[in-house]
Amino acid sequence: MAQKAQRASQPQSLPAPLKHINPCGVGIDVGATSHFVAVPGDRDKEPVREFPAFTPDLYRLAGWLKACRVDTVALESTGVYWTPLYEVLERRGFAVHLVSPKHLKRVPGRKTDVADCQWLQELHSFGLLSGAFRPEDQECVLRSYMRQRAMLVTYAAKHIQHMQKALTQMNVLLQHAVSDLVGATGMAIIRAILAGERDPHKLATLRDPGCKNDAATIARALQGNWREEHLFALGQAVELYHSYRQKIDACAGQILAQLHPPAADEDRSDTGSGTPPQPPPHKPRKNEMAFDAAKETYRITGADLTKIKAIQGHTSLTIVGEMGRDVSHWPSAKHFTSWLGLAPKNRVSGGKRLRHQRTPPNASRIAQALKVAARTLHHSHAYLGAYYRRMAAHVGKAKAIQATARKLAIQVYYALKYGTDYIERGEDYYERTYQDRVLKSLNRRAKELGYRLVKEEKPVLKPQPA
Repeated sequence: MAQKAQRASQPQSLPAPLKHINPCGVGIDVGATSHFVAVPGDRDKEPVREFPAFTPDLYRLAGWLKACRVDTVALESTGVYWTPLYEVLERRGFAVHLVSPKHLKRVPGRKTDVADCQWLQELHSFGLLSGAFRPEDQECVLRSYMRQRAMLVTYAAKHIQHMQKALTQMNVLLQHAVSDLVGATGMAIIRAILAGERDPHKLATLRDPGCKNDAATIARALQGNWREEHLFALGQAVELYHSYRQKIDACAGQILAQLHPPAADEDRSDTGSGTPPQPPPHKPRKNEMAFDAAKETYRITGADLTKIKAIQGHTSLTIVGEMGRDVSHWPSAKHFTSWLGLAPKNRVSGGKRLRHQRTPPNASRIAQALKVAARTLHHSHAYLGAYYRRMAAHVGKAKAIQATARKLAIQVYYALKYGTDYIERGEDYYERTYQDRVLKSLNRRAKELGYRLVKEEKPVLKPQPA
């Protein structure tokens, strides 16, 4: 007790002060109408300033930072307001770190824009903020086109729902008689309806020869109550849908042009050890690219991602369009899956792993595309198909999709890093390896308990003589 009291009476040694990793760092609190900027206190008599969000003021902000002799900037990613400022600062030669607002939890106190930018600058100076990943400028252009096209596809689907609503209100059940309302048969009948044709039998003769239902079945679904207000809504929905389809085709043309820049070093099809993708066996579906997306992805990356089961050409182009073709930004596949938000969230306290830790939600378009691809493996006889079914039976479909998407992400990482083809081993190989793991675990457990597992030999049934 005396020794404890003596130690308690001795003065506590204070920890060494934190080292300034970025002594020339700047913190910027981004807003819709103005930005608050904080520089180190020894660089200007007025270390905190407010700049409007107009373009001339952004140039003035960059000039002031040059005069303050700073080199790195921590920029808060607020909405899309940070984009113009980021581009201006990057062109001026600053190292810009894009920081998520949820990583800037400040100490309790008054919440002001001035305090936010000062807190941001202080954290950045000590190196406590990590910047978000942003591809190269050329890849950002491709990503913008891909996101624009995805948005147009979503809006076009909304107007298909508007068509279905107008037809249902007239009790015209065309969407139940044909598999695709905007397919060849559906659109031919809708155009005839808008042109004034009301005879269900004449409308049914417009069916495509490949349609599953016969003309009599379709004619029964085309007897409805033709009200003018619903016909007007149907006509507008059709016009808007076709307008969006034209915009989607125009956007696909811009994507193809971006994939073929004037530079001659963009073809990497000979850099990897993989084989080029095979031509698609069918023409592109409605929402797929009008060109061979798998071939274009292979040309710019040197890896054929479609060799991985469940990944199609459109998915491979989405992946490359979102993150680029260089995976060296992530040291390992584990870092890559963690960045995608597909890695399990392991939290340990008191030497024990906390249970019920769900993977945090994220808005990664790559993760969403991989999850959609993972859902298609439910009836697949591939290696990952067997893995998905076992996980679904063990932890449920939602977690199985998450786990399978992570497996797909790992294969994508290795394919882009080494340029090799994915080798499909089949579900039988997975079942054998899984059985070997189970037996190894049972043998180890039995040995710990003092037992030994013995394989039971089943008797071979001899055929009976006739």
